[in-house]
Amino acid sequence: MADHYQNSYHHGEGYQAEYQEDEDAASDATEGHDEDDQMYEGEYQGIPHPDEVKTARSKIKLRADPDEDEGLAEQYEEIIEDCGHGRFQWSLFVVLGLALMADSVECFVVALALPSAEKDMCMSNAEKGMLGLIVFLGMMFGAFLWGGMADKIGRRKCLLIALTINCIAAFLSSFAQGYGFFIFFRLISGFGIGGSVPIVYSYFSEFLQMDKRGEHLSWLCMFWMMGGIYASFTAWGIIPHYGWGFSMGSEFQFHSWRVFVLVCALPAVAALIGLNFMPESPRFLLEHAKHDEAWMILKRVHDTNWRAKGEPERVFTVSQIKTPKTQEDEFFEIQTSTGTTFQRWAVRTVTLIRLVLKNVASLLAHDLRLATLLMAVIWFTMAFSYYGLAVWFPDMIKHLQYEEYESKVKNFPREKIENFHFNFSLENQIHSDGKYINDKFIGIEMKSVKFEDSLFENCFFENIRSTDTYFENCTFRYTTFYNTDFDKENFIDCMMDNTSFLNPKKGCHLNVQEENDVLVYLVSFLGSLAVLPGNIISALFMDKIGRIKIIGGSMLISAGCTFFLFLTFSQAAIIALQCLFCGVSVAAWNGIQVITVEIYPASKRATAFGVLNATCKLAAILGSSIFSSFVGVTKVVPILLSCGALVCGGVLALKLPETREKVLL
Repeated sequence: MADHYQNSYHHGEGYQAEYQEDEDAASDATEGHDEDDQMYEGEYQGIPHPDEVKTARSKIKLRADPDEDEGLAEQYEEIIEDCGHGRFQWSLFVVLGLALMADSVECFVVALALPSAEKDMCMSNAEKGMLGLIVFLGMMFGAFLWGGMADKIGRRKCLLIALTINCIAAFLSSFAQGYGFFIFFRLISGFGIGGSVPIVYSYFSEFLQMDKRGEHLSWLCMFWMMGGIYASFTAWGIIPHYGWGFSMGSEFQFHSWRVFVLVCALPAVAALIGLNFMPESPRFLLEHAKHDEAWMILKRVHDTNWRAKGEPERVFTVSQIKTPKTQEDEFFEIQTSTGTTFQRWAVRTVTLIRLVLKNVASLLAHDLRLATLLMAVIWFTMAFSYYGLAVWFPDMIKHLQYEEYESKVKNFPREKIENFHFNFSLENQIHSDGKYINDKFIGIEMKSVKFEDSLFENCFFENIRSTDTYFENCTFRYTTFYNTDFDKENFIDCMMDNTSFLNPKKGCHLNVQEENDVLVYLVSFLGSLAVLPGNIISALFMDKIGRIKIIGGSMLISAGCTFFLFLTFSQAAIIALQCLFCGVSVAAWNGIQVITVEIYPASKRATAFGVLNATCKLAAILGSSIFSSFVGVTKVVPILLSCGALVCGGVLALKLPETREKVLL
């Protein structure tokens, strides 16, 4: 390969040199003659319509050598091998890893902040559910758009824009006081970071040689694990510290959970800074006939790596690099004097969107249709099971906690209390058929307290803070509520006689010390850390046993793990099974992401990854919604759904072509 490489490219004896020579020869041979003998010299032939030019070029492209793409791919592989693997790839690895870490943090931030945010913003159960799904909705649209754009305007440029949007929206969401603004900014934040995964893998793969591609793309997945650990650790370190926030009057409150949301944007900021020092993918530039720019970047990669290895004298010998013979004019440039700036921008934007959609449609062309359909099903089944169980595990732990809490409830039937001052908190109690006369409830907290069929006469409630406290079928006579947080929802079928509510507390009131259970952070931390062994094993064996066996084996073993759900009757058992499932399934994720960049050609790589990743996010939305609805109802449905989906995806994965010894097209 080395001899062939030197003979082909040294002293400029490459493809372009030969092509230019043939072109000049043809020009000399036909000088003074028309290409069509039926045209007279000097006869006006007219300016061809752009559609005619486009059609003609398309016909030329169809007649081109079918092996041309493979020739370009093999040549590029030889150049990347000559550049070596070293400091440049590791620098890019860290920068893109931070971008991938930001994507992971985006998936965790809402779930970890929600216990505090729901109290701070008075969220209903429906609003909490929508907030959890809205991030994935934004990521779904972001993956589709940014993936398609990356194949048209560049990997680096798209990633810069996507990360910028994510950083700005995440920053604004931490200051949003109302639920509407908060959910809107989280949607935009998810839309921005949605482009991270499709672009990062496509971008990094184009700087890797074939024998290192599977391993190093798998190592890159470690940053997703690090994102989960980072989010869990910072949540545990920040949210319980109520004093870390500040306020400006009664209208603007910046509690510690908002500090956590702000800190979670740091990986994206770091990736954004580092990306400014990284070049565009040379493979993308070659696909768009930008030969000189690609050559300069490849020389930079070569010199950086060999200088770091102690061989600065080693010369980059490539002088010519093949580019596609024909390039369609994808943008019709509008002259500056034509229309307004907005009109020119609108035309370019519409043209770009059409090109992206055209590229998406090409994924179902006859040569890619089967692979695309198989990959879509595999992505969907894997995400449906993984994200569905990712929601089911913590929700099931909360359900077990609630059952345990309810089992300890204290009942006080038919009590009669007169002239008593309640100066202690009430928790997890049910009072039924009671009579409370001339009693005072002052400066206390009521948590999970219920009064049924009781009478309150000449009572006084002052400075009360309540959680899950209700009065049902109760009668209030000559009773006063002063500075309490009781609202009409707290009184169910109650009768009020000469009862007054004075200076009621407005809004919700956050009690960080109570609303934050360390177990929430521990479950998230252990689930993220559990993927470490699976990541290491898949990285070491990805190039040895192949992508297909990794994906199929991991998904089928994960399907078997789901049956252990029948044995989970305690919180510890659920946490252990979550760690087992995450540790086994991560190998399938790594294999799926590696094979996705290898199946598709450079002109469609990011687009395909974006479409498939959008499918993944759709499956995540469906899976989390369906699985959460069965918490506390039955285990059978989640087990059968997750197992069936994983078996289906694992079997179909075995139908995919093996790509470990295939150069990137």
